[in-house]
Amino acid sequence: MKKYSNLGVFKSKGRLTNEPKNLYRSDFQRDRDRIIHSASFRRLKHKTQVFVNTEGDHYRTRITHSMEVAQVARSISRYLYLNDDLAETLSLAHDLGHTPFGHAGEETLNECMVNHGGFDHNLQTLRIVMFIEHKYLKFKGLNLTLETIDGLLKHNGPIIEKSKIDKILGIKNFKNKIIFNRNPSLEAQISNISDDIAYNNHDIQDGIKANLFSFDELIEINFFNEIYKYQKKNIKGKNQNILIYQIIRDSINLMVKDLIKNSINNITKYKIKDINSVYNWPDNLIGFSNKFINIENEIKAFLKFKMYDNPSVVKKNNNGKKIIRKLFEKISKKPKKFLNSKELKTDKFRSISDYISGMTDRYAINLYNKIK
Repeated sequence: MKKYSNLGVFKSKGRLTNEPKNLYRSDFQRDRDRIIHSASFRRLKHKTQVFVNTEGDHYRTRITHSMEVAQVARSISRYLYLNDDLAETLSLAHDLGHTPFGHAGEETLNECMVNHGGFDHNLQTLRIVMFIEHKYLKFKGLNLTLETIDGLLKHNGPIIEKSKIDKILGIKNFKNKIIFNRNPSLEAQISNISDDIAYNNHDIQDGIKANLFSFDELIEINFFNEIYKYQKKNIKGKNQNILIYQIIRDSINLMVKDLIKNSINNITKYKIKDINSVYNWPDNLIGFSNKFINIENEIKAFLKFKMYDNPSVVKKNNNGKKIIRKLFEKISKKPKKFLNSKELKTDKFRSISDYISGMTDRYAINLYNKIK
């Protein structure tokens, strides 16, 4: 399996601002450590995954989700002899730009910013690591490696249309060091699909815990029913929590096995020999087989119907939307009350967007109650 190590990213091409090397840590280990020690990463523990953070202590938040994505991505990368430090870094950082109240908050903030360049949580992650996290003497942001920047920027694939990126990030800030229309690294592709594996499985676990759907409804999906039938003899008489844990473990394991097998098939079939072949290949090389693509689509449809569109979840999301909308409206009227003059001088509305998107659920709720 070591033959795939030449397809991984093990040597960095540098950073946007040059820095001396560290004697004890690789460039990608330093990136990971900078992410973990950032205030934006710490705030993820109080940001919604599906359930508003105040709902209960055992539901997943953005920080636990990010850690679970990192675990899946690291395991896959390690098996393929790719750079598991880079895959882990991208996974830990991928949701740094999320608003409070999850995708409902993102949708609303994008509506508020419609005349000012819009809002996108993936691009907000780049704003955080390039500009907002300001704790070094010689540069703004975290000054991550070009490979980490590239992977975060291309979380959903190569960049063809750059106008939105220019409005939100400024193309010149990349200093001509990123090739936008090339495919991301295999490590970035692994991080992206590990995100899907983690939230599809763990949202099921949280959904059952919240009584949004039953175990019997879950095993109406053939994939989960097959796992249940296989494990039936081993779990007879056990409580349902153990049963669900086992089924989710098996589900993740089967998805990872299919992903690895199909990705190796792709690499072999298309004769991918080096890292430049990865960058120049027109499609993702890391991906599920058609069978598992269909399984994933069925799970996503189930979760949308049973969980994301559940009236109780929608009600809480709508309340989050109302809070974001009101905060944007109030802060826009008196921005100096909330932000310093230096921030506002550059771009008033982008600064307001940065401020609101950086809030935790709890902070946003408390500020809303204070100023409404």
